Amino acid sequence: MMIYISFAKEYEFLTEIGIEPRNSGSFVNGSWKGSGSVVSSVNPANNKPIAEVVEASSQDYEEGIQACIEASKIWMKLPAPKRGEIVRQIGDALRAKLEYLGRLLSLEMGKILPEGIGEVQEVIDMCDFAVGLSRQLNGSVIPSERPNHMMLEMWNPLGVVGVITAFNFPCAVLGWNACIALVCGNCVVWKGAPTTPLITIAMTKLVGEVLEKNKLPAAIFTSFCGGAEIGQAIAKDTRIPLVSFTGSSKVGLMVQQTVSQRFGKCLLELSGNNALIIMDDADIKLAVRSILFAAVGTAGQRCTTCRRLLVHETVYDSVVDQLLEAYKQVKIGDPLEKGTLLGPLHTRASRENFEKGIKVIKSQGGKILTGGSIVESEGNFVQATIVEISPSADVVKEELFGPVLYVLKFKTFEEAVQINNSVPQGLSSSIFTRSPEVIFKWIGPQGSDCGIVNVNIPTNGAEIGGAFGGEKGTGGGREAGSDSWKQYMRRSTCTINYGSELPLAQGINFG
Repeated sequence: MMIYISFAKEYEFLTEIGIEPRNSGSFVNGSWKGSGSVVSSVNPANNKPIAEVVEASSQDYEEGIQACIEASKIWMKLPAPKRGEIVRQIGDALRAKLEYLGRLLSLEMGKILPEGIGEVQEVIDMCDFAVGLSRQLNGSVIPSERPNHMMLEMWNPLGVVGVITAFNFPCAVLGWNACIALVCGNCVVWKGAPTTPLITIAMTKLVGEVLEKNKLPAAIFTSFCGGAEIGQAIAKDTRIPLVSFTGSSKVGLMVQQTVSQRFGKCLLELSGNNALIIMDDADIKLAVRSILFAAVGTAGQRCTTCRRLLVHETVYDSVVDQLLEAYKQVKIGDPLEKGTLLGPLHTRASRENFEKGIKVIKSQGGKILTGGSIVESEGNFVQATIVEISPSADVVKEELFGPVLYVLKFKTFEEAVQINNSVPQGLSSSIFTRSPEVIFKWIGPQGSDCGIVNVNIPTNGAEIGGAFGGEKGTGGGREAGSDSWKQYMRRSTCTINYGSELPLAQGINFG
């Protein structure tokens, strides 16, 4: 086993956010510990280790959840605006370390630096959003049909919320869930992705410092680095009323079944197979610019990545030609270097899956227009790829997690909608058109069946003010804005009699 004595020079900045060459991966009741396996966090740009982490064991988990439950008794009693003030301070703590955290995220996950910094900024924005929300967790007063009675709805905390996040957005998804869960009066148990443990630790340390400064129980925010064992423990735990899971549809279904067996609630953010439609009246230049980063950004590892490009037959050649020209300008390289647009895939296994996927694509009649190969290097780099293929090919229905864009031709708007809706997933979709009639059909009941339905913008880049999530195999969950907060609370309908009679009991002598 490799023992780290000090950081390589390029990693020295990590000490500014509390990361050491060897780290304990469980934040339990205010203390860092770990009695599980020792793993290395790996830089996907060169597959060299960054630092070691001692993962959580089942014993660490049990100790952590017990402390979290006790802390919830204190946290839920705090007035919601006071909880909002704590979340505001968490946002400020993240602001102070924004550049360092963004750099770590890019280093460990592999997305380019502007994306890494932007993702941490999204958590900060979620903190700001949650502060305002803490004064707007409103119930309803409902007219009663009975004399001297009133009905109202009360919203109360669930207690503890489990959050299981994925490698591709190791910060943002936590922010969508934890910021809302906290102001709603819940404590949070977070299991970060096993391949991004350092960002889990760095984020947790900043949250822990805020809780300590305010003399609040550190167990309000409990986190674990670990693999499937910890995720399964969260899913099975009857003490956790709500589990938010982000990952593949396959694993998400297993989580849902486990949580449902104990009558818990599940919030799922799963696979996406997102289509962007270009109509014959579209602004082609705007569309091509949108497609490029939607398909290539984060090396095609976003849940909202544009994976299917549907082009009207009359503009097909023009769009494809302009897109191929744009792809020639994509710089592949170290995500921390200025000018890089396409960083590495996250793991060696991801690169292998890319290679396998290209073989399947070719076997099903796909024609590679550009890319289609790995880049020979120490890292997990692959080429940005465009494939011309039939919409009926089975591979088009699947989510290949990489920078692979399928280009499909259609004749009518109705055909485009049918292709858009023909896949098992239903996260994001977009159409480029100038026609008001087409726009309103697209966002209407016979248009896109996705949770995100855009017009003249890409499939990616959802704002926090709206509810984020999708339908069908994407899981049906909604996080971040709008009224997503209601999922993190329990609703009670309360009927209050402020008179001296029971209307239904009139004429009965009770003695």
